[in-house]
Amino acid sequence: MALGAAVGETVLGRRAGRLALLWGGICGLFPDLDVLIPYTNPVKAFTYHRGPSHSLFVLTVLTPLFVWMIGKIHPHAGRYRRRWYILVFLVFITHILLDCLTVYGTQILWPLPTPPVIWSTIFIIDPLYSIPLMFGVLAALIGWRHRTWGHKANAFCLVLSTLYLMWSVGAKLHVTQVAEQSLHRQGIDYERMLTIPAPFNTLLWRVLAMDDTGYFEGFYSLFDHTRTVQVKHYPSDGACLKDIDDQWSVKRLQWFTHGFYSTQRVGNDIVITDLRMGMEPFYVFRFKVGKTNDYRVQPVHPDRVRGEQGWERLGWVWRRIWSDNPSTET
Repeated sequence: MALGAAVGETVLGRRAGRLALLWGGICGLFPDLDVLIPYTNPVKAFTYHRGPSHSLFVLTVLTPLFVWMIGKIHPHAGRYRRRWYILVFLVFITHILLDCLTVYGTQILWPLPTPPVIWSTIFIIDPLYSIPLMFGVLAALIGWRHRTWGHKANAFCLVLSTLYLMWSVGAKLHVTQVAEQSLHRQGIDYERMLTIPAPFNTLLWRVLAMDDTGYFEGFYSLFDHTRTVQVKHYPSDGACLKDIDDQWSVKRLQWFTHGFYSTQRVGNDIVITDLRMGMEPFYVFRFKVGKTNDYRVQPVHPDRVRGEQGWERLGWVWRRIWSDNPSTET
C-alpha cells in the first residue's frame, strides 16, 4: 500500500491531490486480496497466492476497469483520465515486480504454466525499504497542497527506496558469486543453489544448495573477513514420495518451490517443507501430504504442519551480520 500510494502521489498528486494517494494505496493493496479466497486446502492457499491476481495479463485487463470506477466515483477527476491509466497500471506493475524480488514466488505470467518468479533480493519485510516509503507518503498526506514540499519529499523517498532495491540486487549478485566459488573450493557438488536475504536486512545472506540426498545451508555476511561460506548438510528422504509422487499436492509443491524442498517422515506422516522461507530447523511452510500404512505411503488430504517459528534466532541473525562466529558473542 505504501508503494502504491507513493507511486500514485508521484504520478497525479499535484493534480488530483489526496485522491492519488488514496487510489494508489487501494490499487497497491488489491492484488493481495487473494488471501481472502477460501481455498479447499492449505496447499492451494499457499501456491495460488500471488497467482492470477498478480498476473501481468490480468492486471493489464483490469486497469481500464479501475479507471472507469475511479471516474464514476470522482467525476471531477475525470479530466485526468490519461494519468489515471498511468497511475493504476504503474501501481499494479510495481506491486508485482516488488513481489518478484522476494523469495515467495510471483506468477506474473499466469495462466502460462511457468514457475513463479523468485529473484530473492529482499526479505518480505525490510524496514530500510518500507520506512522511507511510509515517511514520503506521510509527508505528502499532511503537506499543504499549495506547497510542494510534501510532493517532493514523497518523490525523494520513492527514489531512495528504489535505490535500496538496486543495492539489494547488487548484494545478491555478489553473494551468489562468493557462494558458488566457496562451494566449488570445498568440492561440494549441488544441483541448484539459492541465495536468500536473512530476515529484515540485506547484509546477511542464507545460502541454500540442493543435492540428491538433501541440502546444504550456510550464511554469508557482507562483513565477513573471508570469502568462505561454511555450510552444513541436512538429509532429505525423497524416496518416501515414490508412492505419491503423482499426487497434485506433491507435484504442485515441487513446482512452486523450484525444487527447494525437503521431505521427512514425522511419525507416520510424510511432510514436505519449503526450504526457502525460514532457517534450520525453523520453517514457515510445512505440509503433510502422505501417511505410512502397512509399509506403503498413502496420499492424504494435505494439511499445514505448524511448529515453532524460531523468533529467538533473530538475535543470532543480528550477531551474525557483524561476526563470523556469533556463537561466541554474549
